[in-house]
Amino acid sequence: MLGLGGAHIGKQKDESDSIDVIRYAIDRGFTFMDNCWDYNDGESEKRMGKALADGYRKRVFLMTKLDGRNAKAASEQLEQSLQRLQTDVIDLVQVHEVIRMSDPERVFGKGGTLEALLAAKKAGKLRFIGFTGHKDPEIHLAMLRLASQHSFRFDTVQLPLNVMDPHFKSFEQKVLPVLLDLKIGVLGMKPLGSGVILKSGVVSAPECLRYSLSLPTSVVITGCESRKDVDQAVDVATHFVPLTPSEKSALLERSKQAGRAGEFELFKTSQQFDGTAKNPHWLETAKI
Repeated sequence: MLGLGGAHIGKQKDESDSIDVIRYAIDRGFTFMDNCWDYNDGESEKRMGKALADGYRKRVFLMTKLDGRNAKAASEQLEQSLQRLQTDVIDLVQVHEVIRMSDPERVFGKGGTLEALLAAKKAGKLRFIGFTGHKDPEIHLAMLRLASQHSFRFDTVQLPLNVMDPHFKSFEQKVLPVLLDLKIGVLGMKPLGSGVILKSGVVSAPECLRYSLSLPTSVVITGCESRKDVDQAVDVATHFVPLTPSEKSALLERSKQAGRAGEFELFKTSQQFDGTAKNPHWLETAKI
């Protein structure tokens, strides 16, 4: 049900604290590990790699993402991720931050990202291929259309699914039904919007998690920076009961005003969470 968000791993001052949070989450039942080549300048992957030693690696489904939009950059980034994560094979590798309308063509074009991922899969370095994005559902749909044109089917798609999403550029309304129809794994993210959604004052963290978990997802990835965060998420999951239609309607009515302009989904309305927009060279090179 729950995935551990990699962006929040590596923010801890001491490496040992990051390792403790990861192992504590696994011991409490998390089995899906999220990460990315660029998170915290690679520190998230390094710390997760160390945390997954001593038998922890075989207990989890390990995912990471890469930014390269050409085969060379993607291959080099993947090799770095394998080294940092201290593994011979990554269960799922996803094209990160598909947030521009030009991204699909670059991924599927000659010498693009997909060439590198397919070669790596053939070589046994990864098992599954997906993509992520958080900006606009239309970009997700464009990526899926182009995949179909190339007779390619993504194994997974990662997208924002939270209580504010239905009110503004909704991935839940536009993309989720398509993924379910295509039988593509649904990786929900940003259930709390990195905590920004809570600043609206209209919903609590447990309500946010319960909302996202009530959707037809394969996993909901949530950021945890401490044991307390892990406990909160596990408590919601342990006592989870899906929202009834009336409960969902009431929650959406309560969040409607706050969510109508994307004010609390900054990943849609600003560049605050756009790592590749701030570092465009990541799309062309393996250097952070």
